[in-house]
Amino acid sequence: MKQSVLKYTILIALIIGGLFSFKNIGNDDLTSKTTSASNETLDLVVSFKDTGIKIQPTMYGIFFEDINFAADGGLYAEMIKNRSFEFELPMMGWIEPNSSRHSLNKQSGIATIITTAANTANPNFSRVLVNNDKGYALINEGFRGMGIKKDARYNLSLKAANHDGAIKKIRVQFIDKDNHVLGETSIDPKGTDWQNYTTQLTATQTEAKAQVKITFEGNGTIDLDMISLFPEDTWKGRKNGLRKDLVQLLDDMNPGFLRFPGGCIVEGRTLEQRYQWKKTVGDPENRTTLINRWNTEFSHKLAPDYFQSFGLGFFEYFLLSEDMGAEPLPILSCGIACQFNTGELVPMHELEPYVQDALDLIEFANGASDTPWGKIRTEMGHPKPFNLKYIGVGNEQWGPQYIERYKVFEKAIKDKDPNIIIISGSGPFPEGEYFDYGWEELKKLNVEIIDEHYYKDPKWFRENATRYDNYDRKGPKVFAGEYAAHPKDVADGPKENNWEAALSEAAFMTGLERNADIVHLTSYAPLIAHIDAFQWAPDMIWFNNLESYGTPNYYVQKLFATNRGTDLIAITKDGKPVTGQNDLFASAVNDIDKKEVIIKLVNTAANAQDLNINLKGKQLVSKGVALTLKSEDLADENSFKSPKNISPKESAVKLKGGNLHINIPAYSVTVLIFKIK
Repeated sequence: MKQSVLKYTILIALIIGGLFSFKNIGNDDLTSKTTSASNETLDLVVSFKDTGIKIQPTMYGIFFEDINFAADGGLYAEMIKNRSFEFELPMMGWIEPNSSRHSLNKQSGIATIITTAANTANPNFSRVLVNNDKGYALINEGFRGMGIKKDARYNLSLKAANHDGAIKKIRVQFIDKDNHVLGETSIDPKGTDWQNYTTQLTATQTEAKAQVKITFEGNGTIDLDMISLFPEDTWKGRKNGLRKDLVQLLDDMNPGFLRFPGGCIVEGRTLEQRYQWKKTVGDPENRTTLINRWNTEFSHKLAPDYFQSFGLGFFEYFLLSEDMGAEPLPILSCGIACQFNTGELVPMHELEPYVQDALDLIEFANGASDTPWGKIRTEMGHPKPFNLKYIGVGNEQWGPQYIERYKVFEKAIKDKDPNIIIISGSGPFPEGEYFDYGWEELKKLNVEIIDEHYYKDPKWFRENATRYDNYDRKGPKVFAGEYAAHPKDVADGPKENNWEAALSEAAFMTGLERNADIVHLTSYAPLIAHIDAFQWAPDMIWFNNLESYGTPNYYVQKLFATNRGTDLIAITKDGKPVTGQNDLFASAVNDIDKKEVIIKLVNTAANAQDLNINLKGKQLVSKGVALTLKSEDLADENSFKSPKNISPKESAVKLKGGNLHINIPAYSVTVLIFKIK
């Protein structure tokens, strides 16, 4: 939010949806500032006195949104784009290299889209007329190509109705840009009515930009639908599942929660285009394709082929949460379309179906198998409830319209299940009149948790490590639901995930941890981005069709999340929390489960610093571990060529008489771990 409508209007072009980039004028470059470089030793004291503050298991989690081709073309391992011909241009993604639409082999054949009312969710199919044996073919281009690996196996399935048995064989091939065959198989379509067919291709070469070519032998007509291709090697080996390397990066973070399906994806540009979870469960064939709201949101990053098949739907999100041991945290539409687009409102007297969606979701997740929605979950293969504890109402809505609708949702949800924790929202900005209004009104309602978002320059994050120090301890808890440092004056894309941004986020995160009595959940955003199809940067993980890597920001998040601890303890300098004095930031926790003491130190100075840390209040094993992230170049980054350029390095540290003397590098994040005797 801003102090005036004028300022808000000016920012609209730069600030869109669930993800907003604030790049403040006057950003203080760490490389140019005068630091406290000296040879003095800084004395820090760790107090083991019980603060009474627990670090919540949900302290560090994951925010997922289908932006940057994060779902179709990303986490969801489907390789065929527009598999059921349901895009607004039904043949988008499909190429007819020698059809009657083109000059070559004009009589070989043609594909025509047929629309039927028999299946309202999937009304289109392709009717292929083959005129002769000259090799009519369809080629699918994939999501900016298809990544295939030598000797890996890929499962292809399709539906076909072979009229009069006219087509004798369907040949399926991987090809490269020069039409070289990189793997081949075939299908004998014997049925005249709709039937499902499956086969498998083995790649003979590794290729990042492969395509699938489907060639028809015979003369006559065949109908095709749901042409699908998945790697056999998916996450947990699930058929038609998720991309293994991407999920592994997420699972390695040990996330406390998974927020889904995103930010403005929830709202939609219009209410009609909002995310409707009920259309994303059941048989994937019957899930209604929807244009992705990031399709044409940014004029410089148009993606007209960006749609949602919902093969990755609410059931799959719940399953992924369960796989990772993370709490599922679904966010639902509150009846307001994105206020940066249409701001369309459902009238209050028509709000009931939106509220019912929330109540039915609780039943889908937690209901017994004999309840209507619990039965659907059971039929999908999960009779055991998912144990849903959280629901978010709205994404980044603001103003009286949001408060009015939130009240209705809250009453209905609490009437159905008073144990469900409801996440409310303070809007898209971390300050200003809309933010203040939202907090004031939600606090009157005694809400449980308020979602705050901030996309600011790195300096803001360093300066706001004390943001929550003075929040009302008796007020609502905080979900830092979307945040990322946005550097100024850098190239768009991966270079925005530079070390200065990650280092500044780490400094800020020590403040989140020090205020764990207020801050119960946090998540970086956005999560993942396809290098050839992204709309927004920076992002935590970058991937192409074959590879993926974690940014420096990812490794900061992972260091904090995997060393979360269970109980906050105090670390001070001169009796005060370490919140930027001498360009140093710190937090400390006990982990009663692992029997560890964990200290997080962030040095934002251009010089190394000598520290003497007093740890005399607890009997500790003298030998400890230091995990260090560092780079002397604040513009440094990770890349496909150097995916772990900035990643944790482990070294040994040793206590002497209950004290640790350590030199921490310039521009570094250090996590110290000592076992408790």
